[in-house]
Amino acid sequence: MSDHVTVADVTMPHRLAHATVKVVAPNGCPLPGVPVEVAQVSHDFLFGNLLFDYIDPQYDKAEFDKWACLYNYGTLPFYWRTYEPEPGEPGASQMMQAAKRFREQGITLKGHTLAWHTMCPQWLLGRPLFEVERLLRDRITREVSQFAGTIDIWDALNELVIMPVFKAEDNAMTPLCRDRGRLALAKLIFEWAHAANPGATLLINDFDLSTAYECLIEGLLEAGVSISAIGLQTHMHQGYRGAEAITAMLDRFARYGLPLHLTEVSLVSGYLMPPKIIDLNDFQVDDWPSTPQGEQRQADEIVDLYKTALAHPAVEAVTYWGLTDRGAWLGAPIGLLRADGTAKPSYDALLGLVKGSWWVPPTRAVTNQQGQIEVTGFRGVYNVWTPAAKPAQFHMGAASQVTLGV
Repeated sequence: MSDHVTVADVTMPHRLAHATVKVVAPNGCPLPGVPVEVAQVSHDFLFGNLLFDYIDPQYDKAEFDKWACLYNYGTLPFYWRTYEPEPGEPGASQMMQAAKRFREQGITLKGHTLAWHTMCPQWLLGRPLFEVERLLRDRITREVSQFAGTIDIWDALNELVIMPVFKAEDNAMTPLCRDRGRLALAKLIFEWAHAANPGATLLINDFDLSTAYECLIEGLLEAGVSISAIGLQTHMHQGYRGAEAITAMLDRFARYGLPLHLTEVSLVSGYLMPPKIIDLNDFQVDDWPSTPQGEQRQADEIVDLYKTALAHPAVEAVTYWGLTDRGAWLGAPIGLLRADGTAKPSYDALLGLVKGSWWVPPTRAVTNQQGQIEVTGFRGVYNVWTPAAKPAQFHMGAASQVTLGV
């Protein structure tokens, strides 16, 4: 039996790490010929999806089990309008209970979003700008500080590119942004959030991935705004853009030297939205079915997208925008599960990567003459044990050597 344990997919060396496990006797001497088992526990890479449907205590546990089998990173809704429907009455209690439940299951959490013109409370309308700014500061400070340690990743600012020119509905953020300016307002928002939780990861997030977003990011960085990561929305209701286009997009934004998060990913398993549609919200249909042909196309595209994303060293998270077709954005069949909860081919295809090609299952090796086995796998947490020793846990990528005493 080999003294090496190696993950099956070694095509992405930047995602892999190496560790030496050494088995020693009580006197410290290495023990050759000892069977050692190694099993991966978690990924460092953030495979994400929405947790919106599982906040209520009466959530669908069978469906959530499918969620938890695939994902380790969940997005929770902090839309100001629904989180604080009346002034001073935020929904903190239920959200905190749910967030702690998710954290107990090892799920890393992100709050979405702290500042956005859409879903801004109607009760802000008509207030003077200085008061809107104060209330925004208080809201950001409250949420980020209250959830610190439970939620430490936030979409701090959403869709800033269009914020000062947004006209779809009256809101208090657009006038504030127009008056203060994009850069000045962004600087305030990030400063407030960092002050509330200095260790938080704060994203700027946008669907406009044109040069306008690039110029905005450059301006923010030149102004000293402490952006932790760049969020890139990639809703693809009009068709998969392809590996070449995705890679080119990632290359454009990677040049700022910040981690990249694909924050809102969607791929359709039915007919595609017409390309002439500019604003996806303008496409309204009564029924948008998932089809067998569309489901197979979606599965192939899911595999290609995730392989493309993980192949890029700058990407540290991918968040798919919904597990099921039930209640999906715009009614589109973008879920990895059908509305009845059954799995589409895309679910099994992604699971085959996350817990297959990119995962080390319980695997046995035998120590060599130096009492060692070598382990190569995707960065994350691993368990290691022998028949005569208690299991130990180590972090692949942080620990280069692990010693087991028997």
